[in-house]
Amino acid sequence: MQTDAGVSVDAMIEDLRTLVEVESPSRDVEALAASAKAVAGIIEHRLGGHAVLVESEAGPHVHWSGGGEPKVLILGHHDTVFPLGTLERRPFTVAGDRVTGPGVFDMLGGIVQAVHGLATLADRSGVEILMTADEEVGSRSSRALLEERALACGAVLVLEGAADGGGLKTGRKGCGAFRVSIAGRASHAGLEPAAGVNALVEAAHQVLAIAGFGRPGAGTTVTPTVAAAGTLENVVPAEATVVVDVRVESDEERERVESAFAALTPHLPGARITVEGSITRPPMPESAAAGLFAVAQRLLPGIEGRAVGGGSDGNFTAALGVPTLDGLGAVGGGAHADHEYVLIGSMAERADLVAGLVAALRGA
Repeated sequence: MQTDAGVSVDAMIEDLRTLVEVESPSRDVEALAASAKAVAGIIEHRLGGHAVLVESEAGPHVHWSGGGEPKVLILGHHDTVFPLGTLERRPFTVAGDRVTGPGVFDMLGGIVQAVHGLATLADRSGVEILMTADEEVGSRSSRALLEERALACGAVLVLEGAADGGGLKTGRKGCGAFRVSIAGRASHAGLEPAAGVNALVEAAHQVLAIAGFGRPGAGTTVTPTVAAAGTLENVVPAEATVVVDVRVESDEERERVESAFAALTPHLPGARITVEGSITRPPMPESAAAGLFAVAQRLLPGIEGRAVGGGSDGNFTAALGVPTLDGLGAVGGGAHADHEYVLIGSMAERADLVAGLVAALRGA
């Protein structure tokens, strides 16, 4: 891949340090405002121009344009899953070939690599960057904006961390969450257990039924993940809740699973069930990435593509019919975990890959 000047790994590491040390937990608007300013500052310093902070109830999104007719959107997010104070316990660290710290892999490393990759291009017209503030919590405030810019640009490169082994993400499952609330009736567990309606027992019935909604052969997973019930050991529980994670590969499965949740009925007389939620991120079919992945393979022979279970904002852009390639961010691992890391040896190659893709798309 030919770029006008090589990237500096040392400079990338320092910019990554800057972003990591401005903690950016989702839903903390004040922290995200500081993070957005840091992201905007790095973009402006490396690329010139003006990065606009787009205010939202979730925090500021960062949007930058290289001018000219838009042809490619570089898409990512600057919010992380880690609460304030994580940095004190797990500071930004460079050791050997690894950088560690909260958010380095998901996905602050991808932001830095993309910016430095674009900086190697003398002509940055036709390129837009959008870094949202709420991807980790569903992209409710940013979805309309990112869809608008994706349609305007016509191609999307998503900076989420690479798949295992450094592969690109060429397909993603649709995903969502459901909350099943159960109302029963409290009574004394010793004196009048039969006078109550045990919401915990009803929840147990529902969990078993819900777990049966999965179809592994069709790529559908339905996983109860959080449950709560009861107040005291001698009180028949009057309330219970069950939260369920759902992943699907097709719209047909999305419709089937949503219908199954809507049809849930109580097993115990007197129990009542309320279901909230849906599959909010549509599936990203591999066909959406096929053309862009072919370009990436020409630029970096041997790179692999993988369909993965996790969702991203690429699900939304692919559902619009906009060509979308994901997993272009950092090579590493441990997303959302304490051992999260980025491999330093891959940073320059990934920056160059983004630059090469942008140059190819702009030329096309």
